[in-house]
Amino acid sequence: MSVSLAQQPARTERSRLLSFGRRWGWLAVLLVGLLLFWLIHSALVSTQNPNLVPALIFFGAALVPAAFVTFVAGRRLDFGVGTGVVGATALAGGAIGVTTAGFLEYRTLLLMDFLPMAAVGLIEEAAKLIVPLLLLLVIRDRHPGDGLLVGVASGAGFAVFETMGYAFVELIDSGGDLHAVDDLLVLRGLLSPAAHMAWTGLTAAALWSVAAARRNRKAAVARFVLVYAVAVGLHTAWDSFNSDTAYVILAALSLSFLIYATHRLAPPRPARARVAVRA
Repeated sequence: MSVSLAQQPARTERSRLLSFGRRWGWLAVLLVGLLLFWLIHSALVSTQNPNLVPALIFFGAALVPAAFVTFVAGRRLDFGVGTGVVGATALAGGAIGVTTAGFLEYRTLLLMDFLPMAAVGLIEEAAKLIVPLLLLLVIRDRHPGDGLLVGVASGAGFAVFETMGYAFVELIDSGGDLHAVDDLLVLRGLLSPAAHMAWTGLTAAALWSVAAARRNRKAAVARFVLVYAVAVGLHTAWDSFNSDTAYVILAALSLSFLIYATHRLAPPRPARARVAVRA
């Protein structure tokens, strides 16, 4: 008994440190990423070495998505998937999602001679769910927050690959103008949490809730269809408007929906136990 009582303060302190690291790890990811991006950018400007361009584009595209995934992973949610699964989801979800969406959009363009914005939203929101769906079929020990986390990770991977593609095209079209590439990386990086990541996080969370539902399965399916339709609508509106005001409104809506889903999935806070002290 005396040993366990002596170890309790150390365990409590360790638990607090782990909780602090988990909650604020995203800030470390962001700061380290900014430092690395600045070092690569400075080296590229100083040396004019084109071999550094891929590293610049990658860090510029991945910085904010990586920090946001870490931020979501540090929230007060019940997660079962580990860091390896989240990282693999971002990599595979992004690669498979971008490739699938690009192929389907190209085929739609050939069939219809034009590509409706609604079709883009429909295709891309479905493509980003491929890897979360595969994980859902494989993972048996599912937790309430897993769907939201893997959805955000898949959306992050998609956003990174898509941004890298846009940055590469911008670099060529601008004749190697790094300022134009920097502006694109900053803009798309800041908007990615309120766009691809939020939308896929919401739809994946709703998809996993269907698998978790044991009684009202029809209601869970209907909720998933509704959430998916909302995500497609937000995506379509985002692509249709070319207005900063519209982007701000859509970003606020998307993040508000994600925050609401996070609160709904969070477990209830444990009641603080009262310790009676006797003289």
